[in-house]
Amino acid sequence: MDLQVELQQTADNSPTAESTDHPPRMTRQQTLTLISMASVNFSSMICYSILGPFFPNEAVKKGASQTVIGLIFGCYAVCNFIGSLIMGKYIVQIGAKFMLVMGLFVSSGCTILFGLLNRVPAGPIFITLCFVVRSIDALGFAAAMTSSFALTAKIFPNNVATVLGSLEIFTGLGLILGPPVGGWFYQSFGYEVPFMLLGCFLLIMVPFNIYVLPKIDSDPSKDSFFRLLTKVKIVMICYVIFTLSAGLGFLDATLSLFAMERFTLSSGYVGLIMLGLSLPYCLASPLIGYFTDKYPTTRSWFMVIGGVATAIGFSMLGPVPFLHIPSNLWLLIIMLGVIGFSLGMTAIPTFPEIITCAKEQGYEEGLSTLGMVSGLFGAVWSMGMFYGPIVGGLITQHLSFEWAAAVQGGLALLGALFLAVYYLCHPPQHQSVPEDSLRTDESTPLLTE
Repeated sequence: MDLQVELQQTADNSPTAESTDHPPRMTRQQTLTLISMASVNFSSMICYSILGPFFPNEAVKKGASQTVIGLIFGCYAVCNFIGSLIMGKYIVQIGAKFMLVMGLFVSSGCTILFGLLNRVPAGPIFITLCFVVRSIDALGFAAAMTSSFALTAKIFPNNVATVLGSLEIFTGLGLILGPPVGGWFYQSFGYEVPFMLLGCFLLIMVPFNIYVLPKIDSDPSKDSFFRLLTKVKIVMICYVIFTLSAGLGFLDATLSLFAMERFTLSSGYVGLIMLGLSLPYCLASPLIGYFTDKYPTTRSWFMVIGGVATAIGFSMLGPVPFLHIPSNLWLLIIMLGVIGFSLGMTAIPTFPEIITCAKEQGYEEGLSTLGMVSGLFGAVWSMGMFYGPIVGGLITQHLSFEWAAAVQGGLALLGALFLAVYYLCHPPQHQSVPEDSLRTDESTPLLTE
């Protein structure tokens, strides 16, 4: 394998830790892979997040109710759920690189097609095509994200949280730029332009990743998703992941309409408000990733504290009616910031914790296991993205946005309490990872099965 030879030669020619004051650098292939994963995260998230500021308003004009809008967002999650499980199980047979590249290609095409839906007649035809295009787009997104997580964990096995946290900067940038850029283009040029531009941008990422990504061969594993879920700790972490994505899905489907009606804001300003959610997440993720890799025992309590902070943020977002606090724009923005920061505290430690649990259960160290962990993460995340828009949309339609946000906060608080009780009864026993664990000679052997 060319990748193995290149990395092994770099490792053999690198000075040892004792002969230099500087930690060993990443190989060229590792650096290019990191750039590739960053481009995937950024381009995928910016295309995903442009819907929030203006699509609900456009869908209402086309005859869709708040519940139907929630279902359109929710169908994306259902197909993502199915796709994540299938892609995670068969990542070795399909090939991680092929899966990622084809996922990007499909998502780019669907993004462009979604921009043409304003030309179809209002009513059932528009709604049906929204479901079809979003469903296919979800399968492409599932393929890209499942392979991206697995490749990252494979190439940087000792620094999963650090690397994922660093990559979340670009995820955050995509989430930051998507709403305001999409809202501004929609306000200035109409419905089609934001989808066309961002779909083409995503398409450009395809040849770049074909050139950059390494091809990693591996043997299929006989293990399954179901054995992962026999461990109570993994089930609890999955519930925490579920609450996080449910909250984000709820905000995607309801926040823009709430802000427009309550504060009489335009689509462009709604996009700027969403910066309050994505910017703190973007800043917090790399710091939390580095800290939790250096001190693995802190992962559990980061998830607990993050869950409590998320609950407070959602409860005060409206705020919840029984507090009798008037709704203010400044309070909404501050609470979005609290939710964004707590999301980083809770989400970043979950993936490496599931990997640790899988190793404790005797799963083989390889791409197949990482694919299953990545697929499980994506599937649970999709369950929350399905629940959040649909149930949140129903509660908003029949009660109010304030009560729907309070329900999301209650789910997050319940997850934090579950984890707190579990970790008090079963204290974490992780070993600390050395500061120089991002070493070529440590990471390289795991690239070969």
